[in-house]
Amino acid sequence: MPFSKTDFPGLLIFEPAVFEDSRGYFFESYNEKICREEGIQIQFVQDNQAQSSFGVIRGLHYQLAPFAQTKFIRVLSGSILDVVVDMRQGSPTFSQVFSIELSAQNKLQLLIPKGFAHGYSVLSPTCEVFYKCDEFYNKSAEAGIMYNDASLAIDWKIPAEQQIISDKDLLHPGLKDCKNNFIYTSL
Repeated sequence: MPFSKTDFPGLLIFEPAVFEDSRGYFFESYNEKICREEGIQIQFVQDNQAQSSFGVIRGLHYQLAPFAQTKFIRVLSGSILDVVVDMRQGSPTFSQVFSIELSAQNKLQLLIPKGFAHGYSVLSPTCEVFYKCDEFYNKSAEAGIMYNDASLAIDWKIPAEQQIISDKDLLHPGLKDCKNNFIYTSL
């Protein structure tokens, strides 16, 4: 089974079968049939790619319902600490943080269901992140949580003096004041 469950309902780690030989490696980064066999029926409609340098922290971002996005994250080069916060009111892991290192080397991917805030920090000199979304970007629905909200106590693995955060991300409210219209429904 290439998908493994986390303690967060619906949040899954994908570990592809990698075939290596003297020429290099090959793996399927996405296969709709395998997803369906695992009970995952998502139609992805948009792919995004971002390049960043060491110390960049992006997030914590999400889109409000009905424009919320499921994301399928992977790293093409370098490594990141991928971080999500469960925003689904009524979830057993509501307001809790999950993090995992994703890298070009470990080839792990994270399937993030709707209702999670998402962000990452770049741990390598440079990094390229690629992710699939099941809903289109909608500017009017975008929202976020302050990356350094004390109630979340996220260790981004980047020294404070080396953190690079966009002006936009510095304006997000804390968790208790953020916009949130997500309701948990058991899977």
